[in-house]
Amino acid sequence: MQDPNEDTEWNDALRRQGIIPEKKKEKEITEDQIVDLLENTIDKKLGRVGNNIDSLTLDELDELEDEEDEKVLLEYRRKRIAEITELAGKSKFGDVREISAQDYVQEVNNAGEDIWVVLHLYKQGIPLCSLLNQHLASLARKFPATKFLKSISTTCIPNWPDKNLPTIFVYNNGNMVKQFIGPIELRGMKVTESEVEWMLGQVKAVPTKICEDPRPKVRDVLFSTLKNQTDDLAEDNDW
Repeated sequence: MQDPNEDTEWNDALRRQGIIPEKKKEKEITEDQIVDLLENTIDKKLGRVGNNIDSLTLDELDELEDEEDEKVLLEYRRKRIAEITELAGKSKFGDVREISAQDYVQEVNNAGEDIWVVLHLYKQGIPLCSLLNQHLASLARKFPATKFLKSISTTCIPNWPDKNLPTIFVYNNGNMVKQFIGPIELRGMKVTESEVEWMLGQVKAVPTKICEDPRPKVRDVLFSTLKNQTDDLAEDNDW
């Protein structure tokens, strides 16, 4: 009988239909778990010597410490290998792929279980579209587990208005999670890569570490402007 936990296309299809349960994922080992593991193994060791730590010599204590440190490191290494293997299995994209309307269902709706898809609708000759394509290409390399796509707007969606460009659709499990439509929502020509990353991170499309909106606050911009004007006046007075 085939193992239901094996990574096969057949098992994946059965899981999507709910015929077999989802495969259990390795959980990330935490610092508390490492401490617990160390304490448990020490307890077992002490149990073998009669639970009397005072009876151990300094050499025996050193041997105990070395032995348990090695066990903890081996267990941590095993957990990290499992995490890295799982991440490597997900990291299969890394660039922005061009699609057409014919590719839409396969690339977006059927992208795969728990796959995040970022689709950019654009047109040649629109500066903000070109800027976003640059930002998204960089983010695709940074977050290879997320599927980044682009398509000329009217090729993908007939009669999609140019006033709505650029447009970014975010999908997960074939469902639209978020849409960013038009230059105002996408912050215009001053939008930075960090801002786009933060915006996508807000809907969990990328595992960003940016917790706050990197766009300068209005107050900071005004303060910077006033400071520059004050510096200019000071230079004029020096003359």
